[in-house]
Amino acid sequence: MSKPDLLPLAEEERADLLALLQGLTPAQWDAPSLCTGWRVRDVATHVVSYDELSKAGTAATFLRGGLRPGKVNEVALERYQALEPPGILDLIARNQRPRGLAAGFGGGIALTDGTIHHQDVRRALAMPRPIPVVRLVPVLTFALGAPTLPSKRNAKGLRLVATDVDWTAGEGSEVSGPGEALLMAVAGRPQALDELSGPGLDTLRQRVG
Repeated sequence: MSKPDLLPLAEEERADLLALLQGLTPAQWDAPSLCTGWRVRDVATHVVSYDELSKAGTAATFLRGGLRPGKVNEVALERYQALEPPGILDLIARNQRPRGLAAGFGGGIALTDGTIHHQDVRRALAMPRPIPVVRLVPVLTFALGAPTLPSKRNAKGLRLVATDVDWTAGEGSEVSGPGEALLMAVAGRPQALDELSGPGLDTLRQRVG
């Protein structure tokens, strides 16, 4: 069975993120995101920070980061640290179509990473949005198997049930709620836990919180 082509969806997600960023104030650019230690500007840059790396550059970045996802991401971000908002907007604009590592798994990496980090910005700035179902459902599924995310570990032994889209996963004690909140919670964002319910919520809260 061929893998779904998620690149067009990832491109749409990046376009939506760019539209949001274009309207931010200087204070919002420097506000904390949901990613510990990262401002909104850092998260925005991270979304496309691997796209312009060659294969050799990507390998070198992973080696410098000691193959630890968090450290690798910091290394990838280093070369863009001097960029101000106009430069970040230009960087994202010229990388609307994911490439390099981000284009892996049929665009699943870019779509999932971009969607979660888009929400890291929106939730931090109290600027919610409905994620289009056509993107949310594949992201929910992909996130549970992504090796660099804690989603699979956090969701182990739980049945996740989205109440606003047609999506369920796993077996065990149920945790239910909006698909976006489920996505963010299993991805390690405790800010989404209060939007969920079910007998498995305490287990998920212990793992995430």
